[in-house]
Amino acid sequence: MPRYDYRCRACGSTFEVSRPMSEASAPAACPDGHDDTVKLLSTVAVTGRGAATPPPSAGGGGGCCGGGCCS
Repeated sequence: MPRYDYRCRACGSTFEVSRPMSEASAPAACPDGHDDTVKLLSTVAVTGRGAATPPPSAGGGGGCCGGGCCS
């Protein structure tokens, strides 16, 4: 279940709420009971453990236009 970060405008505390994506835009009350909260923008970093693979070459073997104009 996704977690959403919120900040309370009344007391300044930051808190997380776990809820289904279907309720992502629903308001969330501060743990101290304040209703004036704002959802924060979260960034997600996805990393892998695989080796980086260079993109395939366009072919041609070099030269000014892949070898076609330098004959």
